[in-house]
Amino acid sequence: MSSAPDALLDLLDLLDLEQIEQDIFRGTSRSAIVPRVFGGQVAAQALVAAGRTVPADRPAHSLHSYFLRAGDPGAPIVYSVDRIRDGRSFTTRRVVAVQHGQPIFHLSASFQTYEAGLEHQAAMPAAPDPETLPTAAEMLPRYADRFSDPTVVDRLIEARAAVDLRYADAPPFGTVGQPREPRSQVWFRTNGKLADDPLLHVCMATYVSDMTLLDSVLLAHGRGGWAVGDVVGASLDHAMWFHRPFRADEWLLYDQESPSASGGRGLGQARIYTQDGRLAITVIQEGVVRVPRES
Repeated sequence: MSSAPDALLDLLDLLDLEQIEQDIFRGTSRSAIVPRVFGGQVAAQALVAAGRTVPADRPAHSLHSYFLRAGDPGAPIVYSVDRIRDGRSFTTRRVVAVQHGQPIFHLSASFQTYEAGLEHQAAMPAAPDPETLPTAAEMLPRYADRFSDPTVVDRLIEARAAVDLRYADAPPFGTVGQPREPRSQVWFRTNGKLADDPLLHVCMATYVSDMTLLDSVLLAHGRGGWAVGDVVGASLDHAMWFHRPFRADEWLLYDQESPSASGGRGLGQARIYTQDGRLAITVIQEGVVRVPRES
């Protein structure tokens, strides 16, 4: 099992795309806990590709994306960037991720030069101190009996080794069969310091944002998730708005809720706050959430 520093270096290497032609980049994948490319990885890599075609003084302020096909973790992913517009204040990029000749992911991202303006934000909700919460390595073994596959705990710990992610309350697989309010809070930060490049911090937050956002959908129905086997699903689309500067190597509160589930889909929406209470990011995602058919 990788140590936290090694895992973070591996993740940083994963986000350091190879440029193979002007506006064309290639990325690899890490082993996933499901037999497809992790959605947060392809979203973060696509944002890296877009960001590398934009002046450094224009940070990302939003992204909108669709997951089109399951990615093959054994094959490289080619990211093609289309320079849609370069305006006086805003820059827009479109990125298509391709594997085996087929698009698997589509992203549109917008970047903006800094400017002063009106200021207000939603207040940060109450949350426990992250330092008082158990780490993944401490928490996950408590629920080992919930998983039919005995390797799940080790695989989950390995998949999250680069990120210190701590649940404020029991995760969905901790309260199977007990529906509760469709809200979930986690604190996260990288397991190690990052360089000062703002694009790196935005891309790292994008990576983490796909890990737990649909948890609140599961909580409303007392479902444990894919590892328990009582639901199957995948991300459909993902949108983020970056409001204020932040560092992904410092504690961020991911406050998540689900306003709706219907038609085999569940919606998650969230706000990400810095530890001192600044609203840094808003996230919305819809995913397929299906109950397996009984044979």
